[in-house]
Amino acid sequence: MLTDLDTLITALYVEIDDHLPRTRRMGRPPKLSDAELVTLAVAQALLGITSESRWLRIAATRLPGAFPYLPGQPAYNRRLRAAEPLIRQAIRMLSQDTDLWHDDIWLVDSTPVECARSRETVKRSDLAGWAAYGYCASHSRFFWGLRLHLLCTPAGLPVSWALANPKADEREVLLGMLATEPELLAAHPGQTIIADKGYVSRDLDRQLADGGLRLLRPSYRNHTPRPGQHLLKSVRQLIESVNDTLKGQMALEQHGGRTPAGVTVRVSQRILALTAAIWHNRATGQPITRSLIAFDH
Repeated sequence: MLTDLDTLITALYVEIDDHLPRTRRMGRPPKLSDAELVTLAVAQALLGITSESRWLRIAATRLPGAFPYLPGQPAYNRRLRAAEPLIRQAIRMLSQDTDLWHDDIWLVDSTPVECARSRETVKRSDLAGWAAYGYCASHSRFFWGLRLHLLCTPAGLPVSWALANPKADEREVLLGMLATEPELLAAHPGQTIIADKGYVSRDLDRQLADGGLRLLRPSYRNHTPRPGQHLLKSVRQLIESVNDTLKGQMALEQHGGRTPAGVTVRVSQRILALTAAIWHNRATGQPITRSLIAFDH
């Protein structure tokens, strides 16, 4: 079965409109429904368009008839920020609607999300106190912003995620992600999590084991090799490629967010777009589950 962006957004709109609760509002219903808003945001992310004003101009010609009403940029931005809880619900709903949700292996890693470069921008940013200076070992550079901590399946399906100060301990963030969703662990007993050396900790191993989880990660050179660690390198590269998809094809680091709510919803928007693409590819039997080629033009 062939697929394209129009097919995806049609299927996504129907799925969201049928299964997610509608937001209750006083007065007349909005001209752009919640399902249409979320679908519009997914299409923007898949096409890699970072400017909301430009996207609304393009949407009228790229997707003619798909959205009977398109708001102005201020209204779109305001509605999108308010819809962040709905976007999170949509991510989980689509994830659970694929067989990949039941994979018994999860991968975890973090990646920088730059939020500013100039010193003047850093000094006046509303993100100060949350964002901070951190170091990106992959590119050997410092950055000012946040870190995206992502838990996903080997196929790249997002399971859970969090944005945190770049100085926050990766191990503490992982425990926090799992602690805030006890139902996630209850639905996946005996899960195996694969991580890198940044998650080395006996205390972390113990706490995860207490929750019925098993952590696999490389040992330091001066430690006794852990069983099966020679197989981990190729598996850990999978989450690196997921981060590359978010950054390369969906312009994660060009998110344009200037406030905590703005950054959070733009990251959520891209994670939902990735989830929607995987969900649709899986449902239509595409050979490459995480391919976005059919949807980026």
